[in-house]
Amino acid sequence: MDRRTFLGQTLAAGALAALTPIGGAAQPKFPTVTVYKGASCGCCKAWVEHLTRSGFTVKGVDTDDLTGVKRTMGVPAALESCHTAVVGVYLVEGHVPAAEIKRMLTQRPAIRGIAVPGMPIGSPGMEQGNPKDYDRYAVIAFAANGTTSVFARY
Repeated sequence: MDRRTFLGQTLAAGALAALTPIGGAAQPKFPTVTVYKGASCGCCKAWVEHLTRSGFTVKGVDTDDLTGVKRTMGVPAALESCHTAVVGVYLVEGHVPAAEIKRMLTQRPAIRGIAVPGMPIGSPGMEQGNPKDYDRYAVIAFAANGTTSVFARY
């Protein structure tokens, strides 16, 4: 190997090493999650903590008019829960697991958002009581035209 080839390979390897974070592969950077919620809601606070532990940056916006927020943003009434979030171009309604938000942001489906209707016991932010008594629930994808489909089941 001549000197020029050796130097080129050495520089390329050094550049690659500099881009690789210590401790393994880089984690994708997700947009900030803006959560519209009631000021005194404990389960909303617990869901925000779940997102933060999962690597999201979260901005909380307390409001006395969650119904107005939901109507303005286009959350279907049948999918409503206790808080509404915006992340990138998507809506997230209710106690959606962070893993499903990450999947939505990575896959970028042609939907308006995802929701966990109601407040199922055992969903993120609603983990009280005995885990064997947790509710089974679905994460529902919804489109701007009103169509829905199951995005995930828990």
